[in-house]
Amino acid sequence: MKLEDLRRIREQAQERLRLRGGGARVRIVVGMGTSGLAAGARQVLRAILDELARRELGDVIVTQTGERGLAAKEPIVEVHEEGRVTVYGEVDEALARRIVAEHVVNGHPIEERVLEVREVEG
Repeated sequence: MKLEDLRRIREQAQERLRLRGGGARVRIVVGMGTSGLAAGARQVLRAILDELARRELGDVIVTQTGERGLAAKEPIVEVHEEGRVTVYGEVDEALARRIVAEHVVNGHPIEERVLEVREVEG
């Protein structure tokens, strides 16, 4: 492995960490409890991070959470925006990418896959 390869790996790791922290206009939360992991939450998280990086969206935070008690609807993804939380169920990699493209970028939730929408105080 060359020094340039190591630098590239370090830069990619730093970019992934940047996507998981910092100030943001949107926060995406992926359920990574036992049920979520069994249903494919790791792949969903990876797809979200990849799509955010591909689109160079630096104003989105991605975090993880445990079980929500909705094992039959896992993997679960929440999109937290100012004043509202949208909860998606049975998210696969393709839907994860659509959530980024349609909801996060264009502001259009994917209604047919929404489990819950909650209004919250900002």
